[in-house]
Amino acid sequence: MHKHMKASCLKRLNRIEGQVRGLAKMVEDDRYCIDVVTQISAVRAALRRVEEEVLRDHVAHCVEHAIASGNAADQRRKVAELMDVLARASR
Repeated sequence: MHKHMKASCLKRLNRIEGQVRGLAKMVEDDRYCIDVVTQISAVRAALRRVEEEVLRDHVAHCVEHAIASGNAADQRRKVAELMDVLARASR
């Protein structure tokens, strides 16, 4: 992972961690269910953004390297890996 992307992802993940702690506090405080669900949606959206950043970096770094290497087996492996993770993410 590129250094700037790693820093960006860690910053986002730390923010998400705070959101999750806030969610636990909301549940402990018996907050209105719809408010809790709204915050859960916000956390899921934030996680999706981190996932997109990591995938974008993977394609720009790992997949691009496999393509440039000319190694057909490595290329197929990287593309298959990417397809598997995208299939899992869409569930």
